[in-house]
Amino acid sequence: MNIIIFGAGAIGSLLGAFLSKKNDVLLIGRKSHILSIKKNDLVIQGKTNLKIKIKAMEKVGDLKLKPDLLILTVKSYDTESAILQAKKIIDEDTIVLSLQNGLDNIDRIKQYISYENIIAGVTTHGAFFPEPGIIKHTGKGITILGELNGKKTERIVNIVKCFNESGIETIFSKDIIKEIWFKAIINSSINPLTAIFKCKNSYLLENPILENLVEKICIESTNVANSEGVNLSHQSMIKKTKLVIRNTSENYSSMFQSLKKGKKTEIDFINGKIVDIGKRNNIKTPLNQVLIFLINMLN
Repeated sequence: MNIIIFGAGAIGSLLGAFLSKKNDVLLIGRKSHILSIKKNDLVIQGKTNLKIKIKAMEKVGDLKLKPDLLILTVKSYDTESAILQAKKIIDEDTIVLSLQNGLDNIDRIKQYISYENIIAGVTTHGAFFPEPGIIKHTGKGITILGELNGKKTERIVNIVKCFNESGIETIFSKDIIKEIWFKAIINSSINPLTAIFKCKNSYLLENPILENLVEKICIESTNVANSEGVNLSHQSMIKKTKLVIRNTSENYSSMFQSLKKGKKTEIDFINGKIVDIGKRNNIKTPLNQVLIFLINMLN
């Protein structure tokens, strides 16, 4: 399968390394990272140890390759610009997989790409950049993929199989929108706190005050999801969130990494969207609003 990963940061590069074992993969990412990959290959350390030669480019440019699968792993605020660039190299047969954080990526992608060509996914792998060309795999997780209409189509079965055969533990979901909500609630409860307190994920359960905050944020975000008819239990979401913290205990969240590097965060596309939906449905979200204020103040 011809696969292009657009937004090859930590997670995109990690998945690309696995997928390149059995597929023709091209990474599109930032200049320093791409130059290092071209010079020294892509290095994965930590839970996975690999050094792999992989095709990499900074921009789509005049690329002639038409991918069977385009995987979007860009930050939520870059979704539209990425799709506009990618339109040059995709056609009516290309499947576009959004594997991103945030709650409204699909809505923005479908402004430019036919709804029928879009699938979605989430992953709980933990990874970060120690330096360009090197990815630290800090937590093994599971990847979940699904059609937006919930059907178990031949193409989604084939892509799940492709991921699994490449060493990425992957399952099919008949309700991928609910899975996206799971990820958003978990991210809303973990990422801002780790960024504000400059800590690894594990510290959120080591500090009783922060653990209590994680629970309260999780409940608040779950209330918003339920106002959209997602139907989640508070205790189940708290349990899932704490499990992710334990499984990625050595991970520095993407939001913490962004703040540390002086880059824009995804706060407005995670907690911000939760607040927006809460307002629309008359659900109070004071904790999420405080987190947004603090992150934007630090950014």
